[in-house]
Amino acid sequence: MNIQLIAGLLFLATFVGILLERVDRTIIAMAGGGAMVALGMALDFYHQEEALASVDFNTLGLLLGMMIMVALLAKTGFFQFLATLTAQKSGGSPWRLLLILGAITTVLSMVLDNVTTIVLIAPISILIAEILGISPIPFLISGALLSNTGGVATLVGDPPNILIGSAAGLSFNDFLVRLAPIVAVAWVGAVILIRYLFREELAQPPRDPGALEHIDPTEAITDRASLTKILIVMGLVVLGFFLHTVLHLEPAFVALLGAAAAQLWVQPDVEEMLKEVEWSVLLFFAALFVLVGGVEASGLLHDLAGSVTALAEANLLLTGIVLIWGSAIMSAIVDNIPFTIVMIPIIHDLGALGLDITPLWWALALGAGFGGNGTPIGSTANIITIKLSERTRNPITTALWLRRGLPVMLLVCVIGTILYALTFPYM
Repeated sequence: MNIQLIAGLLFLATFVGILLERVDRTIIAMAGGGAMVALGMALDFYHQEEALASVDFNTLGLLLGMMIMVALLAKTGFFQFLATLTAQKSGGSPWRLLLILGAITTVLSMVLDNVTTIVLIAPISILIAEILGISPIPFLISGALLSNTGGVATLVGDPPNILIGSAAGLSFNDFLVRLAPIVAVAWVGAVILIRYLFREELAQPPRDPGALEHIDPTEAITDRASLTKILIVMGLVVLGFFLHTVLHLEPAFVALLGAAAAQLWVQPDVEEMLKEVEWSVLLFFAALFVLVGGVEASGLLHDLAGSVTALAEANLLLTGIVLIWGSAIMSAIVDNIPFTIVMIPIIHDLGALGLDITPLWWALALGAGFGGNGTPIGSTANIITIKLSERTRNPITTALWLRRGLPVMLLVCVIGTILYALTFPYM
């Protein structure tokens, strides 16, 4: 019996179930993860201890810590304040509003992970759309797409980058110097294409563009004292992300420490706050980690590394380009965090052969980050965006995301590939 084939088929079946959306994706992922463990125990290649060890608690802890702080921030009226202020600055123009929100999202994605950025920006987008009487869909989708794109530029901007930086020993400045220029060009291309793809929605005038002229944005803030405290803590957390390698602290510890400090300082209603945490998202990714761990334990990933060896030895640039597109395609099918976890040992295996694998880390970061734009499950930011869209009258569907996100993914990957090839000697 071919264990690798069986594990691979179970992995594929799980993600087909997720894409079909007939059953909630968290349920499908948990069922797939449980089946993988059961299969591994029956065939003696994957056991409970290995399944638990495969879960990346650093990533889950980072998400949980930031979700808690965002939940605390939401109670102060901060999102309503930003929503009103941003809408006023747009002058009621949907295109200008998309551009402003996109720029804010990108800047935040370079200093926060893109998941946290979306948790901050998506509610604002929904509120602004409700105030102006326009569809929130262009702003939600473009926010996720530009967050995925902008987050590639820095070490802390995208969860896959955090994983890559930790595995390869790459610093914040390493990411900034090599990837930020590529991301800047790709971002411009993405914005232009997004405007074209949403041309019909953005052409529709707001129901009442003057509705915000006489509103004071500061009136939306309900608890100034708590807002000040939480912003101070979040500022220290961001600083901790920048210095985590110097301080020898994991990003998850920084985020959870910040969440604990914020709660001690503000002393919120814990039960109400925890209701705002996207527990289904955390369970979804925990199940995916277990599922991918089973595929790795089957030996399938090791064989994949062996199949790439000849190409890497013959032409490292071509290997990097193949990795960009392979990572992009796979990250569009499976979430880019577990996929990055899958690729890290494969690249390490290539490094054991004496190859200079540093350019391959950059290729993986570009492919995993840009490829996450392609489908609703391509990145954590996408999943959270869709979850939040379910609170609106027109939730984002898989078909809608594919019509908008896939073209953006292809464009930024083409731009990334060209610039990667041109700058390869400096990688």
